[in-house]
Amino acid sequence: MIGCDCAVCRSSDPRDKRLRSSVYIETPETAFIVDTGTDFRTQALRENIRRVDAVVFTHSHTDHIMGFDDLRRFSWQRGSMPVYASAKTMADLERVFMFAFKGTNPFPGYLKPEPHLISGPFQLGKTTITPLPVPHGKAEVNGYLFSRPRNTDLQSVRPVELHSAESKTEREYEISQAAPKAFGAGHTGQSPMFRHERKLIAYLSDCSAVPDEIAQKILGVECLIIDALREKPHPTHLSVAQALEVATRVQPKETYFIHIAHELAQSFEENLPPHTHIAYDGLKLSF
Repeated sequence: MIGCDCAVCRSSDPRDKRLRSSVYIETPETAFIVDTGTDFRTQALRENIRRVDAVVFTHSHTDHIMGFDDLRRFSWQRGSMPVYASAKTMADLERVFMFAFKGTNPFPGYLKPEPHLISGPFQLGKTTITPLPVPHGKAEVNGYLFSRPRNTDLQSVRPVELHSAESKTEREYEISQAAPKAFGAGHTGQSPMFRHERKLIAYLSDCSAVPDEIAQKILGVECLIIDALREKPHPTHLSVAQALEVATRVQPKETYFIHIAHELAQSFEENLPPHTHIAYDGLKLSF
């Protein structure tokens, strides 16, 4: 945090140096990013990102959209940039980045958004992306469930960075080839559309609660990536205790806390249950 001398802000542990939250995912068919926060350019340069085929937005708060124009490099490479968002988030993007959506300056190197409104599950390559509407204080935002057919593997998913609005936390995840895992009878609370798919990641970066309907939809997911701002309760984000309660209901194989405030050091992970982690900038996960 700017101008802060707390133990975390002055920590020598590089994992306590956090940027804003987003995730970059690569599969055999495509590569896409979830959210373009203010630090997107820094993150893309650091991780040597060379390909982005689409962008998916959770919501339109500034810490999740203000790097949008830096997609111009990837838009220029492919001719346009598919943008997936809810109707409200898309309207905010069109207002804030009117110059891009209106095409008032059609210079070849400028960002050319290609809007796609999210009204239900959709696919990028062979990855099914299911919106998970959750409360974020008084607002409703989208989390997402990323699923793949059980007879195919996810070659490479590198979540670019995950960050908190208060502390600007950055994270990255990489999904690479792994054998499909079958869940036992305890994990069969699935709708028909998920019975033949691996539920790889549930991504809930900003939320103040997770309704039971959403918890059931992501039950038994391989990796839960969830908001856990700090120990103290917050009106728009989950606390550590609340995030742990959600994980108990969801029963993921692994849980990663993101959107971490500067009240929570990386070393706090020692106090967490098995298979529960604090994510950090540059982290890569393989599936």
